[in-house]
Amino acid sequence: MITDCAIYRDGRRVHGRTGLPESFNSARTQGGFVWVELHKPTRQEIDQVMETFGLHRLAVEDAVKAHQRPKLETFGASLFLVLRPVMYDKETGTVSSGEIMIFLGEHFVLTVRHGEGSQLDDARKRLEGDQDMLAKGPVAVLYAIADTVVDHYLDVATELLVDLEELESKVFSSTKRNPTETASHIYIFKRQIVEFQRATSPLTQALTELSGAGPLGTKIPLVQDAGRPFFRNVNSHLTRVNESVDALDRLVSDILSAHLAQMGVRQNNDMRKISAWAAMAAVPTMIAGVYGMNFEHMPELHWIQSYPVAVAVMLVLVALLYRLFKQKEWI
Repeated sequence: MITDCAIYRDGRRVHGRTGLPESFNSARTQGGFVWVELHKPTRQEIDQVMETFGLHRLAVEDAVKAHQRPKLETFGASLFLVLRPVMYDKETGTVSSGEIMIFLGEHFVLTVRHGEGSQLDDARKRLEGDQDMLAKGPVAVLYAIADTVVDHYLDVATELLVDLEELESKVFSSTKRNPTETASHIYIFKRQIVEFQRATSPLTQALTELSGAGPLGTKIPLVQDAGRPFFRNVNSHLTRVNESVDALDRLVSDILSAHLAQMGVRQNNDMRKISAWAAMAAVPTMIAGVYGMNFEHMPELHWIQSYPVAVAVMLVLVALLYRLFKQKEWI
């Protein structure tokens, strides 16, 4: 549905909640632009918007179906940008992402939202409070939304780093934990980082194009030379985010490798202990096995002290083995 529809002229919001065709006609004839925001639009709503703004059918299909990777496309004199804002739930330790599709024309901005992590209220309020920036036209909205999304990436990266440090301390703590459960937690955390990477990594190419450093250079429509430094700034922030995410990914992989190595060491220690106890059990078993044979002619077989001597020899040998294994820290 349409959640907001407003006309902006000379850096100010002059009308809001008016009809879509009327707002667009007013912006074209009297100057300014209209900003329309839709949330999970129906096919009928998106068809109305497509007819009003003259949007390309392929871009409209992407907006309806959603599940798009971040990208920038040009259709004549208009732009189509896909962003994937992310949210991090600390209680469940999961990263979720929404989608924002932005259609940009000379006199209109259309934002289509999917998911809960795609609120634009903060970007709209911040932009409406900056008259000079808003006066730059629709490209100012594009910058404000991209900047808000990327800044939130930094917040999520920081929260993930804090939780990763907690996970690391649990892995290397002296408390005995279920190895399978710990490995499962590490793998789940790695999956959250992969979800985060899907939102941040592809966006680099789009922001590079908007900043004028991509293959298209300065041919991106609606983005003038004065606006490119703003997108370079956003791209710089995104670079920091990608570096942080890559570092998180490497740290999780290192923690998983360390955990597996730790499990291997513990298994070796357990095997040494089992081998030591088995060796100590083997000595009396051997002696008892020899003297348990039904042979008539055996040394000390009829000696009255043979039984206590045999038991004493067993105990002495076991004690010597125990002392030896203890010195080697096998038990």
